[in-house]
Amino acid sequence: MEQIDVMDFENKVELYEYLNSTLESLICEESDWLANLSNSAALLWMLMEDINWAGFYLYKNNELVLGPFHGKVACTRIKIGKGVCGSAAEQRKTQLVKNVHEFPGHIACDSESNSEIVIPIMKNDKLIGVLDIDSPKLNRFDDQDEKYLEEFVKILEKYIEFHFETI
Repeated sequence: MEQIDVMDFENKVELYEYLNSTLESLICEESDWLANLSNSAALLWMLMEDINWAGFYLYKNNELVLGPFHGKVACTRIKIGKGVCGSAAEQRKTQLVKNVHEFPGHIACDSESNSEIVIPIMKNDKLIGVLDIDSPKLNRFDDQDEKYLEEFVKILEKYIEFHFETI
């Protein structure tokens, strides 16, 4: 894959359209879920500006366990309902947090993170895990990020066959 600079895009929509079409071409013919999540995290890391963590937490034994990611060392396990990731998993709803320091029960894996977006990953109405992206900037994520990152997750849900516990 050629190296793309985020400056090559005129706006966020153009970036996300490229990101999502690239994701689909990356994973549409690969059956291994781990390889696909690893490339997905790398793609986010490569193309998104002002982020300091991008990756996955996977549902196992009634908690979220660290999966493929790019960024600093992260929390290994998160209880369902705890922090932004656990809340997204429990509610099965995207959590867009403009200031993590104002989120009740925020788990600070990286003290430099100031905003976060977490999207639940579902397959056949069962929780698989969450996509988690952190930024050192306050207010980094907005409605456009939410829309296109939810599409990103829908592409994952469409192509990836997961072979572990779900709820």
